Amino acid sequence: LMAHDRAEGDEFPMTHEFLSMMLGIRRAGVTVAAGLLQKAGFIRYERGRIEVTDRPGLESAACECYDIVRRDRDRLLGKPRGWRDVYRT
Repeated sequence: LMAHDRAEGDEFPMTHEFLSMMLGIRRAGVTVAAGLLQKAGFIRYERGRIEVTDRPGLESAACECYDIVRRDRDRLLGKPRGWRDVYRT
């Protein structure tokens, strides 16, 4: 969601390797999670590219920490460059 907030469109580059490093989990865990999100129809993932196909659905699958972190980041640093007006309120 945070990468989508900053992306210029619904599709952007993102590898399993990069996600695993950012999240501090094994690459296999990213593969499982991406597969579940894709099966649910929230994203399309192929060869290092993610396309968000259902933003509201993806937000509903995220924990409340996304909103908390996003609000604090916006409060402290302002809205990110490339900010998308797609946040939940």
